Amino acid sequence: MSESPALSDAASAAMALPDEIAALRDALVAGKRAALARAITLVESKNRTHRENADLLLQAVLERTGTAYRIGVTGVPGVGKSTTIDTFGSNLTARGHRVAVLAVDPSSTRTGGSILGDKTRMARLAVDDNAFIRPSPSSGTLGGVAAKTRETMLLCEAAGYDVVLVETVGIGQSETAVADMVDFFLALMLPGAGDELQGIKKGVLEIADMIAVNKADGDGSDRARAAAAEYRSALGILAPRSAVWTPPVVTISGLANTGLDQIWDMVVLHRAKTEAAGDFAKRRQDQQVTWMWTMLRDRLHAALTERDDIRERLRVLEDGVRAGTVSPSLAVAELAGALGL
Repeated sequence: MSESPALSDAASAAMALPDEIAALRDALVAGKRAALARAITLVESKNRTHRENADLLLQAVLERTGTAYRIGVTGVPGVGKSTTIDTFGSNLTARGHRVAVLAVDPSSTRTGGSILGDKTRMARLAVDDNAFIRPSPSSGTLGGVAAKTRETMLLCEAAGYDVVLVETVGIGQSETAVADMVDFFLALMLPGAGDELQGIKKGVLEIADMIAVNKADGDGSDRARAAAAEYRSALGILAPRSAVWTPPVVTISGLANTGLDQIWDMVVLHRAKTEAAGDFAKRRQDQQVTWMWTMLRDRLHAALTERDDIRERLRVLEDGVRAGTVSPSLAVAELAGALGL
């Protein structure tokens, strides 16, 4: 990555790393799994000092990022995402790739807890030396992705993983958030499932780069083929995201390991076509800007909760809005004024 003159000060600051962050960077780029796990924990931390060190670390490894295949995988619960990723990832490591899986579990809106059971559902990748699985809670983040998924992708790339798979919770939230951080968005569908079981289907068809009807084995084969035909018809009346790419629809079985090589072939072909047309670079550039604005919103929100004076006033205003004695617009205006906005 070439350095922008506007970022020269930031880059210079990143070179003067604290000793512990410099050591973490060196271990990370050497491909040490324990260092990658520590680095991800650092970027996920809400501690101010940790956040500052995470920013320095990300800047220090930025030139080592950007070459991996970034693939998002979505689908409703029960479609077989974890099984398919386990088999698909194992196929890729057998080809010599290093695969990182960022598996996001839904968090409870009441307790904030999550199961984080994806490692147990990806038995082969969990013990594969060329794979790394990081389960993280979504913590209420829209799109079913963890708050720091973008930063985590960069760390995985810096550690030498050339394929990064992002598995979403697939519960009907804004899947656009996932598509805005990957190069290739794969939607897994169930054969013969009713619309009530596939609430994300309509929106996904507009942003998916490929549709794969899973569980096309045994008695499900005929139903999977019929479903695939329906999806092809539906895609035929939608405007494609790219002038050089029409999303293919295939049938697969993650359990039986059929059709998964075709997925990888499409990922590679998609990249080649979009790179040649200039779409690939533009998509990544747009994603960087989207990421910047997302982080800015996060920082503004953090400012509201980290300053004691604002936090107390926020509580009073929330009570007023809840009681109907303060209008939401007036509350926002007062808080914005407190932040100097």
